[in-house]
Amino acid sequence: MDYKPLGRTGLSVSAICLGSMTWGQQNTEAEGHEQLDFALDRGVTFIDTAEIYSIPPCPETQGSTERIIGSWLAARKNRDRVIIATKVAGRGDAHWLRADGAPPVLDRKNIHVAIDGSLKRLQTDYVDLYQLHWPDRSLPLWGAGGTTYRPPSTRAEVPIEETLAALDELVKAGKVRHIGLSNETPWGVARFLRAAELGHGPRVASIQNAYNLLNRTFEMGLAEFAERDQVGLLAYSPLAQGYLTGKYQHGARPPGARTTLFQRGQRYEKPGVEAAIDAYLALARDLGLDPAQLALAYVTSRPFVTSNIIGATTMAQLKTDLDSVAVRITPEIERRIDEIHQLHSNPAP
Repeated sequence: MDYKPLGRTGLSVSAICLGSMTWGQQNTEAEGHEQLDFALDRGVTFIDTAEIYSIPPCPETQGSTERIIGSWLAARKNRDRVIIATKVAGRGDAHWLRADGAPPVLDRKNIHVAIDGSLKRLQTDYVDLYQLHWPDRSLPLWGAGGTTYRPPSTRAEVPIEETLAALDELVKAGKVRHIGLSNETPWGVARFLRAAELGHGPRVASIQNAYNLLNRTFEMGLAEFAERDQVGLLAYSPLAQGYLTGKYQHGARPPGARTTLFQRGQRYEKPGVEAAIDAYLALARDLGLDPAQLALAYVTSRPFVTSNIIGATTMAQLKTDLDSVAVRITPEIERRIDEIHQLHSNPAP
């Protein structure tokens, strides 16, 4: 396992991060613990979660993933061996997230309530990386609006400076070591960095956005921040919600798979996606590689990627994913991937 700097924090994180959003819904507590034990034994020291997990979000399972990680930390007494990242929910209609029934926003009150809830569930005094799960601004998220720019809405927004000041209070209180963004745009990253320069709060260390062979939009406008400002990518959905494994091709719906269970794969069911996946599957066959490992290795190999967030519902999937660290993306493989990308550019942004 390789380890990379987390921005300018002085922390190093494993090049593979263990995602956890299925724990508490598709996976039991015991299965979550088994995954954590196995991943740690394989050198994974970075664990990602969120207050709204498990996914799909609902009041009955909200916080379950953090609780599973918390019970594991308490049982193993190994808090000092892992880097824990969690997230505060952005503005939305999940009124059940807060005790008063008000919808969450990224203001001081909500951020303080959210971190206290996360720390209690995680059974720890601090988190290493606290991320804004999505911006307070009105934006097309999770592929719903593609890449088309739309003028800002007229709805209320919490100023970035106010959000950053609240996060600063958490850092000064020792509840949070470092902060990060998620589902953010180049404009948003630039504004957060500028606000930190002006003394409004801590500097962001990372950005967690979707990045995979079907969605390389991070390379346009955001990747430069990794090199120039050391705000690297924590890449989520590196397998495009499992679509890059080929298991959903041509309408297939395997029993127990996420899209089969929850019908939440619309981001990867757009025109042109199936043809792109066919091309990557053919490349994997030609190279004699597991398609999941090819897709994961490509993401891990990108110079702007700090850590690649994998997720699995079975131990077999987890082992396959972790074994991707042995796959080397040679210049020839990269050339062939880029040839496919030229023909099928970002069909699932």
